[in-house]
Amino acid sequence: MNVGVCKISIRIPENRSLKGKRRVVNSLCSRVRNKFNVAISEVDDNETWQLATLGFTCVGNNSRHMNEILDQVISFIERNQNDFEVLGQERETVTGF
Repeated sequence: MNVGVCKISIRIPENRSLKGKRRVVNSLCSRVRNKFNVAISEVDDNETWQLATLGFTCVGNNSRHMNEILDQVISFIERNQNDFEVLGQERETVTGF
């Protein structure tokens, strides 16, 4: 079994409240979840209005496939930067469970 994990940090520069942040984060998470069938959630910076850290993961039997899925999700997020900008990302593929 292989597990692909990624943490991506975004900045929401025009945001002025936690409610606005929730709107942006929930919308992005829903679009990623529906398009790629991965688990995604906000994992850090929960109380900061203009920053969010999202974590997403996928599981499969091929590490190359896991890396492709992570690449596709990251590319999708970077292409859809209407309300936010990507600050950075960390990723890892764990094999051999």
